[in-house]
Amino acid sequence: MSLDTTMHRIDLPALIAAVADTVSAHADELTALDQAIGDGDHGLNMKRGFEAVRAETATLAEKPLPDALKAIGTKLVMTVGGASGPLFGTLFLALGKELPAEPGRAELAAAFGKAVDAVAARGKSQAGQKTMLDVLYPVQAALAAGKTGAEIADAGDAAAETTKPMKAIRGRASFLGDRSIGHVDPGARSSALIVRIVTETLERDA
Repeated sequence: MSLDTTMHRIDLPALIAAVADTVSAHADELTALDQAIGDGDHGLNMKRGFEAVRAETATLAEKPLPDALKAIGTKLVMTVGGASGPLFGTLFLALGKELPAEPGRAELAAAFGKAVDAVAARGKSQAGQKTMLDVLYPVQAALAAGKTGAEIADAGDAAAETTKPMKAIRGRASFLGDRSIGHVDPGARSSALIVRIVTETLERDA
């Protein structure tokens, strides 16, 4: 990579399509994970949300990157539903709020850190409670440490797997108590999937 390449050079339509395609391809997997410890609708909800974003690609592509990210966040809040809509929406909204128009690596890492903190505040949660934060914080650390895109994606995948032996403390899964142990958190898994396809697409297009 090239995450060191300034972010204004990304192909936003390609990035939106790649994320929407990935979420759609893994919708059944995410739903199965959620059936084990949640409401069973995470995959379908995420697919609906990112397909709604895809439908707005032409409009989004005309916006400066920060504004496009905020618009994506708003669309996710409106269309994903459940707990995931506000949380994923907050991630994009906060990232758009914190990023300058033409961010470099340092600005991206700082903005992503603030966006993850915003998700934690919105969900009243923290790392170690079997949520998407258990992926987002390690990803932010890898980004801030100057890791390559592949290393960041690997960190996300590994972090998602670490949620399997955790007992859920927050969210719907927390009602299951010890029965939540032994299952990967669906929000952590979807976060890792998105991180991987974003980094791979940025590397490919750099």
